Amino acid sequence: MKTAAKALLSRVEFPVLLAGLVVAAGLWGFVELMEVARATTPHAFDTEIMLAFRQAGQPGIPIGPLWMEGAMRDITSLGSTSVLVLITAATIIYLLLIHRPGTALLIFVAVAGGQTLSSLLKLGVDRPRPELVSHLVNETSLSFPSGHAMLSAVTYLTLGSLAARFLHGRTTKIYVLALAVLTTVLVGISRIYLGVHWPSDVLAGWCAGFAWAMLCWLAARVLQRRRVVRDDA
Repeated sequence: MKTAAKALLSRVEFPVLLAGLVVAAGLWGFVELMEVARATTPHAFDTEIMLAFRQAGQPGIPIGPLWMEGAMRDITSLGSTSVLVLITAATIIYLLLIHRPGTALLIFVAVAGGQTLSSLLKLGVDRPRPELVSHLVNETSLSFPSGHAMLSAVTYLTLGSLAARFLHGRTTKIYVLALAVLTTVLVGISRIYLGVHWPSDVLAGWCAGFAWAMLCWLAARVLQRRRVVRDDA
């Protein structure tokens, strides 16, 4: 039995194994956070972290210098539907122009599927927006999971992993992927700072987004092996 397991692991590439672990961890984390979201009262870590982004005794005033609020509004827009659709559409059009319809379709399915999944999850959990602190931007949709956090993870990680496969050099690949992760993290933090999401909403969005992005990446590898999607630069 152990020999068979070792033989199986030896045939599985490390990136594939790592992606599988990310998917499993993301699903586990999301399920755990969903229990937090369904509780009748906010979890202590939700309230403590959210209040940490406000001045003591003044829930309507965020911490930091005066320019910080404007910067967070700008950062949060990177996870908005309008910006993500624009980036995705521009990428798809470019791929069609260079005759890579398979890759274009893969990106469309990844991002559109992520958007659909996010909407379904919000309806399934039905968690209202936090009212612990004042909202610094207007939001009317449900809270769990954070759509900005989830769709940023889906879009930027999918595009980052695609770009990394076309680029040469280990350092360049790492830089592109790190930039995608950093952008995703900053967007999520901005949602908490602006008071429109509980931290558990953002964590759940990251979990679901990373898991979905890795599933799409694994699908891309299968399609590349079957030469449906080209892997050359």
